Amino acid sequence: MSASFASSLPLPAVRNTEGLSSQHIASHSEPDPARHDLDDTIEDASMDQNGRVGQLILVSTPIGNLGDLSERAIVTLTHADLVLCEDTRVTARLLVARAISVRTEALHDHNERDRIPRLLELLKQGRRIAIVSDAGTPLLSDPGYRLVRAAIAEEIAVTAVPGPNAAITALTLSGLPPHPFFFGGFLPPKGAARRDVLGRLRAAEQAGFSATLIWHEAPHRLQAMLADLASTFGTDRPAAVARELTKRFEEVRRGPVGTLATWYDENAARGEITVLLGPPPETDQGADDLDARLVAALESLSIKDAATLVATSINLPRRTVYTRALELASQNRRDKKPHRH
Repeated sequence: MSASFASSLPLPAVRNTEGLSSQHIASHSEPDPARHDLDDTIEDASMDQNGRVGQLILVSTPIGNLGDLSERAIVTLTHADLVLCEDTRVTARLLVARAISVRTEALHDHNERDRIPRLLELLKQGRRIAIVSDAGTPLLSDPGYRLVRAAIAEEIAVTAVPGPNAAITALTLSGLPPHPFFFGGFLPPKGAARRDVLGRLRAAEQAGFSATLIWHEAPHRLQAMLADLASTFGTDRPAAVARELTKRFEEVRRGPVGTLATWYDENAARGEITVLLGPPPETDQGADDLDARLVAALESLSIKDAATLVATSINLPRRTVYTRALELASQNRRDKKPHRH
C-alpha cells in the first residue's frame, strides 16, 4: 500500500545502499552506548561469536497519520543497521519527518528472492535489519514474507514492532462483526479471476464458513469489485467501504453492498481503500439450496452436466459445484449399497 503522509516534505539525507557489500554495512555498526535502549527489549536473540545480536525486525508504519508512528518504532529504526523499504522514496519522507538517519535499501516483489542470501549473511554477522512497507504492517499485501521465512529457517531471531494496520482499523470502524474475519489482501484485477475467487468464498459459505470478509482495492477497480460482490453474495449483504483511514478526508461508507456498488458507480473513489463484506445471515440457506439443486439435477443428468447446470443457475464456479456433485453422487451410491448382515 502507498502512503501520502508528509508528501510535501523534502527528501532527507538518507543513504540508499543498493548493492553495498556486507563490509560497508558492517562499518556502520560500531558499538553505540545508546543501543541499550533497544537491547533491553530484545530477549533470546541470536548472537555471533563476537556477541553481536543479529535480528530481523518487522516495523509497522503509519497508514496515513504520521502521529501513529510509535516511540518504539522510532527507536528501532534509529538503531537499525539497515532498513528494507518497499519504496525508499516513501520511507525517506517518514524518516526525515522523525529526524532518523539510517541506511535504506529497496526490498520488493521483483528483487526479494535475489536479495535473501546477502541479507541472511548480514544477519548472521550480527546486524539488525528492519523491514517496513510504505504504510501499515509489513508482509500484509507487501513484500518481506520470503525473507522472514528464510530467516526463520536459519534460526535467526525475528520480531515485530506492532502498529497501524488498515484492515484491522477498517474492521473496527465498519460496524460489521469483528470476529471471525477473513483478510484476502487484493483480489485479482481481472474480472473473471476475481469472480472465480469470490465464487469459491461463496461456496465455502454454503459449506458452513461464516466471517466478515476484508480486502484492499484500488480506486479504479472499486465499482467493478462491489458489483461482483453484489452478484455473488447478494445485493442485500451488509458491507462497508473505508477510505483514507486516519487521514484528513477519512470516510467509512456503510450499507448493503448493492447500494454501495450503485453509489460508487456514480461517485468516483480516491485514495487508499479497504472493502468489507459482512457474514451471511443465520437464515442463509445457500448450502441446502446447492445440495437440493444438485440432487434434483443428478436424477436425470450426468455429474458433469448437473454441475454445469447448477453452477450457471446460482453463479458459482463450475469446478467447485462439480466437486460437490461428486461428493453427493458418491454418498448416494453408499446409501444405496446393500448392507451385509
